[in-house]
Formats: sequence, structure tokens, C-alpha cells
Amino acid sequence: MRKDKPKKRLLLPDPKFNDTLVTRFVNNLMKSGKRSTASGLFYDALNIVAEKTQEDGLETWKKALTNIMPAVEVKSRRVGGATFQIPTEIRPDRKTALGMKWMIGYASLRNEKSMAERLAGEIIAASKGEGAAVKKKDDTHRMAEANKAFSHFRV
Repeated sequence: MRKDKPKKRLLLPDPKFNDTLVTRFVNNLMKSGKRSTASGLFYDALNIVAEKTQEDGLETWKKALTNIMPAVEVKSRRVGGATFQIPTEIRPDRKTALGMKWMIGYASLRNEKSMAERLAGEIIAASKGEGAAVKKKDDTHRMAEANKAFSHFRV
């Protein structure tokens, strides 16, 4: 087993918006180390969001991310030969990580032409409390609520 926990790496803030949350999102969006492509996609998506909603793209994105981030999740735990789904609180770091992954994952499954348009569509839907990523959060919360009876097995 590991002696110490690994140190958290500090991220540099995004050059355009001066925000580390944007850097994290671009890092999640990035494939094969192509950061400039990923950041270009993100900026294009925010521009599309700003055009369609007549609001600030970054603020809409942050609102969407807040709507997607889950508060509780279920974890499997074996107790006496049976496996129980135990609802647990999610730490803030993991909340944002899950929210970002869900947003990007469900954006890529959408039917618009370019990834920037798909991402913009998912951001707009999530900011209104709709969309597949918000549904995923609701399903996760529903699952935790259904298994609340097993919360006394918490690790």
C-alpha cells in the first residue's frame, strides 16, 4: 500500500478566462494531447451558447455544470455474502470531475454536426435543467434515495 497520498497538482488558470475550472474542463475534453484543438472546441461552444441564449457563455456553462454535478452516489459493498448499494456523499473534487465527464460524454452522443455544436447544445440543455447529463444526475440521486435503507453500512 502507498505510504503517502500523492500531492495534488496545481493547474494553471486558462489564458482566456483566467479560470482553473476551464483548464480542468479542457483537460477532460482533450484527446491524444491535442490541447489547442480541445480549447478551440470549448471556446467555439461558449461562443455558440452566447449567440443562442444572449447571455454570457462562461456563466451559462458554470450554471450547467452546477446543474449536472451530483451530491450523492451509490457504492457497492459486500456485507455477509450479499452486495449492497450504499449511498455516500461525494467530495467536491469528485463532484466536478463527474459533472465534467458526464457533460462531455453526453455531448459527444448528440446529433449536431460538430463537437462544438454538440457541447453547446448540452450546455444550453443542462443550464435549463434538461438534457442527458442532468438525467444521469437525477438517476444517480434516485438510486441513492432508493438504497437509503442501507446507509448504516457506510464505510
